[in-house]
Amino acid sequence: MNLVLVVNSMASAVTPRNRQLVEEVLRARHDVTVVVTTAREHASVLAGEAAADGLGAVVVLGGDGTVNEAANGLVGSSTALAVLPGGSTNVFARTIGLPNRVVPAVHRLVAALDSGSIRRIGVGQAGDRFFLFHLGIGFDAEVVHQVELRGQLKRWLGHGLFAYGAITTWLSHYDRSRPRFNVRLADGEVIPDGYFAIFEASDPYTFFGPRAFRLAPGTGFDTGLSLVVLQDLSAVTLVGAAVAALAGGRRLPGMGFVTMRRGIDVVHLEGFGPFPYQVDGDYLGQVESLEVRHRPDCLDLVVPLAAADG
Repeated sequence: MNLVLVVNSMASAVTPRNRQLVEEVLRARHDVTVVVTTAREHASVLAGEAAADGLGAVVVLGGDGTVNEAANGLVGSSTALAVLPGGSTNVFARTIGLPNRVVPAVHRLVAALDSGSIRRIGVGQAGDRFFLFHLGIGFDAEVVHQVELRGQLKRWLGHGLFAYGAITTWLSHYDRSRPRFNVRLADGEVIPDGYFAIFEASDPYTFFGPRAFRLAPGTGFDTGLSLVVLQDLSAVTLVGAAVAALAGGRRLPGMGFVTMRRGIDVVHLEGFGPFPYQVDGDYLGQVESLEVRHRPDCLDLVVPLAAADG
């Protein structure tokens, strides 16, 4: 198969050694062109060029942000997305069943490529940006923003930086005195006074070390989007929601100030002024309104064999 390997050399877990190993393993069985990203959104351009050239797959060695960019260049094409864990968390790679280390992951990936383990999946869309596993609105997005401002520390601090970002954002970087948006569903229902919302296109939302952080268990590539809205940003609500998510997420819908909806095709967020948002861990800035959709059957994904039927 003709492949393009897109490498983000600045990603937390990408080193010259594991990049060389990945290239060697892929080249042993496939025709591989290697390209290195040089700027934000470059992976999207490179993936789009690969799709226009009719290549079989784009393999991404980088973090979730690089994977998201590549997916945005491939949606609607017949060129498959293949991922390797090169970031600090690697949510999407782990969601589809890959190990969190590059060496075993690349061997699993080659086995999937050789067997033709490719699945057509659905994704989410926020405005004109697609997302593979989550969209964060409000507080969650500002946490990602604060982490990105200290991005040079991600390689060394990993999950600790996100914990630090959540605490400092709650204390001093996000106005907790007022709600930021309403959510209007397709049937006319309005979820009012949101402080914090998560749309999931797959499960889990993220990982803390080996533990999955689950907000809407059962959400998958064919289910439509799941939505969780927090209508309070007190420490009690945030900590309670976090504990419930770490415990598997089943108790989250019954909590006070938490609203959940599943099987979403389209919703509109209406802001009380600008609100921040992020997709797949990539901060995109602030908007005053946002349309969110589920886009079914629009992206070919190389799936590890053990997860091919999941």
